[in-house]
Amino acid sequence: MKRLIKNTIWGSMLILSVSSCSEDLLNLSPKNDITADQVYGSEQGYKEAFLKVYGSLSMTSGGGEGASDLAGIDAGQSDFWRLYWNIQQLTSDETLCGWNDPGVPDMVYGTPDADNIMVKGLYTRCIYTITVANEFLRESTPDKLSARGITNTAEIDAYRAEARFVRAYQYWVLLDLFGNPPFVTEENLIGKVSPNQIKRPDLFNYVEKELLEIEPLMKGPKQNEYGRADQGAVWTLLTRLYLNAQVYTGTAKYTEAITYANKIINGGYALASNYANLFLEDNYVTSKDEIIFTINYDGVKTRNYGGTTFLINSLINGEMGPASYGVPTGGWGGNRATKALPTAFPDYSGNTDKRAMFFGDKLENDELGEFKDGLRVTKFKNVKSNGTPGASQGGTFSSLDFPLFRLADVYLMYAEAVLRGGSGGSTAQALGYFNQVRARAYGNASGNASAITLDDILNERARELYFEGYRRTDLIRFGKFTGGNYIWPWKGGVKDGRSIADFRALLPLPSSDVIANTNLTQNQGY
Repeated sequence: MKRLIKNTIWGSMLILSVSSCSEDLLNLSPKNDITADQVYGSEQGYKEAFLKVYGSLSMTSGGGEGASDLAGIDAGQSDFWRLYWNIQQLTSDETLCGWNDPGVPDMVYGTPDADNIMVKGLYTRCIYTITVANEFLRESTPDKLSARGITNTAEIDAYRAEARFVRAYQYWVLLDLFGNPPFVTEENLIGKVSPNQIKRPDLFNYVEKELLEIEPLMKGPKQNEYGRADQGAVWTLLTRLYLNAQVYTGTAKYTEAITYANKIINGGYALASNYANLFLEDNYVTSKDEIIFTINYDGVKTRNYGGTTFLINSLINGEMGPASYGVPTGGWGGNRATKALPTAFPDYSGNTDKRAMFFGDKLENDELGEFKDGLRVTKFKNVKSNGTPGASQGGTFSSLDFPLFRLADVYLMYAEAVLRGGSGGSTAQALGYFNQVRARAYGNASGNASAITLDDILNERARELYFEGYRRTDLIRFGKFTGGNYIWPWKGGVKDGRSIADFRALLPLPSSDVIANTNLTQNQGY
C-alpha cells in the first residue's frame, strides 16, 4: 500500500501543544477541543491516532508545509529526517554545506554547542514522537478498549507493537547521539513531575528489552502494509544496537549482532539488481526486496521542506537541471561532498564503481561557502526508473520514499561483527556478503576482494551508504570521529581540518532543557 501514511486524514488526529523543552513535552496531554474519548471512540479513530505516530517521522505537522509540531524552529527545518541527516552527515567526512544558516557552520566543523538549533530541533522532534507514541499506548490498553466498546482488539494490538517500535527507534536515536536524555513511557503520570534522566547503558537496556518484547508481536518480514514496520525492521534495529553496544555500554555484543543480522538475511530479502534504483521515486517497486523499512513522503499530499524534498533540493542547483531530478522549480545549492568521499572510490567518475554519482570537476574544498567548491552528489531523484517524474506540488516537493533500513547495510554489519570477533558467523560468509555488495557496484566480480579488514568495511560503508545518514555513527564506532588520527576538510573549523575533542562523540543536551529540568545533568564537556 504505497500511500498508507500519505493519505491519512488528520482532522480528528491527536494534537499536542508543544514547546522546546522535554520537561513540557514528555508530560503533555492533548490540548484541544476534542477529548480522548472522541478521538479514540472508534476503530477508525484508533487507526488515525496510530498513523500520527508514523506521521511524526515524515511530516512537520498535520497543517501543511508551513506548520510544525515544534516551537522555536522554522517549520521546514523541523522534519525528523532533515534534522537527523544534517547531524549525521554534516559532522562527518562525507558532507559539506555552504549555507550560513544558524547552526550549520558549527555542525560542519563538528563543534555544535548546546544552543545549536539542529541539536535542539532533533532532540525535541524525537521527544515529540515518543510523546505521541506514549499517548497512543496509554489510550489503547485493554481496559480503555473495553470501556469504549472496541472489539477488534487484534488490529489495535498490532498498532501498539508498532508504536513501541517507533518509540524504540526514537530512543535509539537519542541513545546514539545524546546518550543520556530524559526518559518517560506510557507508565508515567502526566504533568506530575519533571522527567528523570536515564543513563546511556540503562537506555541501551530499555531499547533492547522493548525490541525483544515486540519481536514476536510484529508481522513477519515483508508481511505488513507498505510503510509500516515488521519483524525485519525490529531485527535491523537490534543488529545496529548490538553492533554499537561497545560504544554505548562498554560491553561488546557482536555475537548478538550476527544473530539478528542472520535473521534478516534469511528473511526473504535480496539486493536490488540496480543500485541507482534504490534512490528513485519508484523504489517501492524496483527495490522492494532490499528495502526493509522506509520513511514515506508525498510531494502533493504531505509536502514539507524536510525529508527527501530537502535532500534532493539541497544537493542540486540550477545549472544541474532540476527537472532531471524531478523538481523542475527546485535546486537550493547547499550540500556537497568533501574530497574524502569521491576519493574513496577507485574511479569516482563512475566508470568502474557505478555507485559513484557525482557532478562537477573541482575535487578540493577550498571555500566552505561556495556550492561548486567540491563535487556535488546526484544520488537521489524524484524520478521513476523509467525516467518519468514523481509527483511534485509546484515542482519542488519530492515523493521519493527514503530507504531507512536496507539489506546492503545488514550485509556489511554482519561482516563487521564477524571481523570484530562475534560468534555464530564465519569469515568466509562475511567475505561473501561483502563481495555481493561489491559485485552489484561493479556489475561483475572484478571488484571482489580475497580478504577484508575492518578498514575495508569502513571504506565500503562510505561507498555503499554515503549521504544516507550513517556516517557519524560509523566514524565513532571505528574510533575516527574525534581526535587527530583522521582529518578531513573543515573538521574543527579550518580548511585542512584538525582534531576535535573526544567529548564531542556525544551531542550536548539543549541548554534550555537542562535549565528547565533540574533532573538533567549536561553531557561532559559542554
